[in-house]
Amino acid sequence: MHQRIVQFLTPAPDSAAARAMQRGKSPWTDAVHLLWSAWVFVVPVWNDDGWSTRWVVTTLVSYPLFLMLYYRCITGPRAQVRAGALALVLLSMSLLPWYPSGLTYFIYGCVMLCTSAGRFRTYLGWLAGLNVVLLAETSLLGYPWQAVFSIPLTSFIIGIIIKAEHASEEKDAQLRLSHEEVRRLAATAERERIGRDLHDLLGHTLSLITLKLELSRKLFDRDHAAARREVEEAEKVARHALAEVRSAVSGIHATDLAAELASARLLLESSGVCMEYEPPPSDLPEDTERGLSLVLREAATNVARHAAASCAKVDFVREPASVRMRIHDNGRGGIGGDGNGLRGMRERVRSLGGTLEISSPLRGGTTLLVVAPLPVLRLVATSPQGIDGVAAAAQGGHSAA
Repeated sequence: MHQRIVQFLTPAPDSAAARAMQRGKSPWTDAVHLLWSAWVFVVPVWNDDGWSTRWVVTTLVSYPLFLMLYYRCITGPRAQVRAGALALVLLSMSLLPWYPSGLTYFIYGCVMLCTSAGRFRTYLGWLAGLNVVLLAETSLLGYPWQAVFSIPLTSFIIGIIIKAEHASEEKDAQLRLSHEEVRRLAATAERERIGRDLHDLLGHTLSLITLKLELSRKLFDRDHAAARREVEEAEKVARHALAEVRSAVSGIHATDLAAELASARLLLESSGVCMEYEPPPSDLPEDTERGLSLVLREAATNVARHAAASCAKVDFVREPASVRMRIHDNGRGGIGGDGNGLRGMRERVRSLGGTLEISSPLRGGTTLLVVAPLPVLRLVATSPQGIDGVAAAAQGGHSAA
C-alpha cells in the first residue's frame, strides 16, 4: 500500500511536473492555477440556497476528488492526462443537476485536456464538442443563460493561452537541444582537427628523429663529430616539433567560445535576426574564454527577447595585453538601466578584471564592448648558446652555494 502511494505521488518522467523540473522550475509551479478553484466557494453567492448543507456535503466529497484528479493530470504520464481531464469534465456534468459550483471543474478539465490533445485543431475540436454538451445539459436543467454563457468563453480563452504556452515551451526545449548539439558537434570537430594535426605532425617528426638517432648510433664509433651533429639536429627537430604541437593545441581552449558563437547564431536566426561573427582568437586563457562565452550567451538572449533587431554582429580584436569583444545589434536601443542580464554580464566581466561599456541610443541599436586583460608572457630565446649560458649560470650559482 505504501509503495502504491509513493508511486502515485512521484511525477512520471514525461509529466508536466517533470518537464518543469527539467527546466529548473519548481514542481509546485502549476499549483498556482488552483487559485481559480476559489470560484467553487464563490458561486453560492448568486444562488438562492447559498452555502446550504447539500452544498457543504457535495463540496467535501467533490473537492478532494477534484484535487486528486488535477494532481494526477500534472504528475501522471502524458498518455493518461486525457483520461484525467475527461474525468474532471464528467465530474462537473454529473454534479450540475444540484451543484452549480461544478462548472469550475469543467473549466479545469478543458484546460488540462490541452496537454494531451495533440495538434491545436484537435484541441479546439475537443473544446467545441465538450462545450456543446455542456450547453445542452445546462439548457435542459434550466440554468439561466447569464450563469452559463461565460463558461465556453472562459474555457476557450484559458485553454488557448495554456496551449500557446506549451507550444512555446516545446519550441524552447527543441532550441536548447539544438544549442547543445551545436556545442557537441563543435567540440567533436575540434577534437578531430587536433587529432589529425597531431597525427600528421608527430608521425613525420618522430620518424625523422628516429632516423637521425639511428644514424648517430652508427656513426658514434667511426665519426664522433658527425654523430654529434646528428644528435644536435635531432634535438632541433624535437624542439621545433614541440613548438608546433603547442601551436596545434593552442586553439582547443577556444572551442567553447566558437561553439557559443554558433549557438548564438542559431538562437538569433530562429528569432528572425541575421547574425555575423568573426572567429575568436585561438590563444585565449581558459578562464577568459569561458567568461566571454557566458557574456555572449546572455547578450544573444537579450537581443532575441528584447532588442527587436534584424541584424547583429560580433567581432574580436586581439591585442598584446587584452582582448576586445564587440556585440552590436540594430534594434530599438534605449537601454536606461541594468536589468538582471546586464548586471550578470558586468559581474562576469568584473571577475575577469575587465570592463564592459554599453552604448544604446534610442532607436539606434545597442553596442556592448567587453575588454578583458590577458597575461603578457616574456619569451626567452632557446638557442643553444642561450641554453648553455643559462646552464652555466645555474652551475656557477650552485657551486657558489
